Amino acid sequence: MEDTKIIDLTPENISTYGVCGYKDVHKHVELRNKIEWVKEFYPKGLRIKALISEEGGYQGMLEYIPGKYAHRPVSADGYMFIHCLFVGFKKEFKGKGYATSLIDACIEEAKDTKMLGVAVVTRKGSFMADSAIFLKKGFQVVDNAKPDFSLLVLKFDEKSPNPSFIQNTNEDMSKYANGLTILRSAQCPYTEKNVNAIIESAKRMNLDVQLVDLKDAQSVQNSPCPFGTFGLVYNGKVISHHPISNTRFENIMEKLWK
Repeated sequence: MEDTKIIDLTPENISTYGVCGYKDVHKHVELRNKIEWVKEFYPKGLRIKALISEEGGYQGMLEYIPGKYAHRPVSADGYMFIHCLFVGFKKEFKGKGYATSLIDACIEEAKDTKMLGVAVVTRKGSFMADSAIFLKKGFQVVDNAKPDFSLLVLKFDEKSPNPSFIQNTNEDMSKYANGLTILRSAQCPYTEKNVNAIIESAKRMNLDVQLVDLKDAQSVQNSPCPFGTFGLVYNGKVISHHPISNTRFENIMEKLWK
């Protein structure tokens, strides 16, 4: 569409455009937290490309960062790492090649900054892009993590080492062995939604609850959940890899107790 353009979101303008559908900095704590997160990681190479339409407004984005600071449980140092890709709150913005243009912009920056290539985690389920668009761009699957996560890479030199998932051991899960643990990071604005309601429900169930805010990349990379920036762990077992509603949480717990 002629009125659609890709712009760079920066600490200075992100409050103007919003992110992930959150537009009101006064109303949305999710946006305020994201802005503070962007301020921290922008100097470290974080970039957000937003798809903006004069008529439709914010219609998509691609977020990426040097792999050293990846907010996923991956070892990807030396690669540019894509956190998120989304296009089309409105259907008329889908299928126009915008996602490919966003990926191309990331690839070009990775080349310009002498990175080894570009890496991304995809999944078949919710909250992440499917692998198909990356496979079409020449990415290859180099690692997998349960239940449905894949790590893909586009190398600029085939001799470069592969990135990989950081596989957490059973020992790492011991600190989540009792009750409900909620892991979240401000990298993903959706990790704020429904958390307070889930905590209240867990308390009514007489569960011990701990909320862990993952403040830095290392904490996220040590997460037991391949999604990285959110997870629900009950008695040492991951019960949700991505943000969910309180109703969904209660349904999961009901099934576990049957």
